Amino acid sequence: MGNIGIWQLLIIVVIVVLLFGTKKLRNLGGDLGSAVKGFKKAITDDEANKTAETENSESITNKTVAEEETKETVEKKR
Repeated sequence: MGNIGIWQLLIIVVIVVLLFGTKKLRNLGGDLGSAVKGFKKAITDDEANKTAETENSESITNKTVAEEETKETVEKKR
């Protein structure tokens, strides 16, 4: 088994086109493209959700720390 040359690839493409037809291959390409697009969108949405959750948890933590410091300051003044 060696390298596949341009002529071997061309023969394979011709055989595939003859077996499946151009319409079916075009539909297959469109379906594959939309699947990849959907996958990329899902990955982007997931990353955005993780970032939003991280920012939300950090703001809650900061608020809690600030509230505790305020309580300590009030108790020290008494």
